[in-house]
Amino acid sequence: MARMRTEAPVAKIRMPYGEGDCWLVTRYDDVRTVTQDRRFSRAALIGKDFPRITPAPIAQSEAINLMDPPALSRLRRLVTTGFSNKMVESLRPKTQQVVDGLLDEMEEHGQPGDVAHHLAGKLPLMTICELLQVSEEDRPQLRAWAMAMMSMKPDDKESAAEAKAGLRAYFARLTAERRRDPGSDLLSSLATARVGEEQLDEKELAVMGMLLLVTGHDTSTYEICNIVYTLLTHPKHLARLREQPEIMPQALEELLRFIPFRQGVGIPRVALEDVEFDGVTIPAGDIVHVSYLCANRDGGAYDRPDELDFDRDEPAPHMTFGHGSHHCLGAHLARMELQIAIGTLIKRFPELRLAVPAEEVQWNTVSIWRYPLTLPVAW
Repeated sequence: MARMRTEAPVAKIRMPYGEGDCWLVTRYDDVRTVTQDRRFSRAALIGKDFPRITPAPIAQSEAINLMDPPALSRLRRLVTTGFSNKMVESLRPKTQQVVDGLLDEMEEHGQPGDVAHHLAGKLPLMTICELLQVSEEDRPQLRAWAMAMMSMKPDDKESAAEAKAGLRAYFARLTAERRRDPGSDLLSSLATARVGEEQLDEKELAVMGMLLLVTGHDTSTYEICNIVYTLLTHPKHLARLREQPEIMPQALEELLRFIPFRQGVGIPRVALEDVEFDGVTIPAGDIVHVSYLCANRDGGAYDRPDELDFDRDEPAPHMTFGHGSHHCLGAHLARMELQIAIGTLIKRFPELRLAVPAEEVQWNTVSIWRYPLTLPVAW
């Protein structure tokens, strides 16, 4: 990917699934252009068998991630009305309590403990399900569906489609209930949120609930493990975080930039007209993917991009949560969870270390996410 960014930053590629070739854009500034320029459209993907890395498309036509402004702007306004920074900040005490309890369980289990099982696999799902008021008995099935949707294996095409249908049907029922009888949860807030006379329709509300469940725990789940692994294999950085816990927010931003947390790309866009990038023309109608991973390691945006540097002061924000009008709506929730989970873990276990050699850690190779399947630790 680094070679591609240097030698062919706007390249014609073939993806494993979908019809035809597409383009891949890898430089930071070019990724910014594609993700915020109105000449590139997500809505134009609807009805297309577009090139992708999963057998079945993950996105749905009513979803916010297949919209363009102004429809997208309308939906984001409604969602941010119900899913505010203030709501997320109010969850800090409860999140701290949950993390403390999960680490109690890991300590009681004894060494080695598995960060993936005891912390990462539980905290984000518990948090988003509490926000949405999803019953505990339903959570294992919802987690299984969310994981099945993300598989890149050809044999999993049917099960991925079934998982998506299952999630959609579940949230269609749940959001209809919340609209009839709203409570104090996030789904109820979205069901009753209004900007002027506008509110989410039934399909938009169901798909938004589904999207919040999936994206509201996936990134945090895998990034907890990724960040812990990275810190345990960068002992000087870990020692500094222990000595200066106040730098945790800026350190997390650098860790999010540095760690490649996906196996590939996400949802592409369609060029609505011919667009030129340094002598390479992307014709109107062509599909364009961007690599946030490559953009995060672009030497044109960052000095020494392949080094982990907690004192980095470049103004370029990382793209781990996306960029432009489709920047992740739950980024503030993920940041809060990561700050508490990582900060509490390294404070509570001052001698935390990998319980196996780093090269023996097993990584996921099946879904679109990159993360350790297990992360055995000792303390």
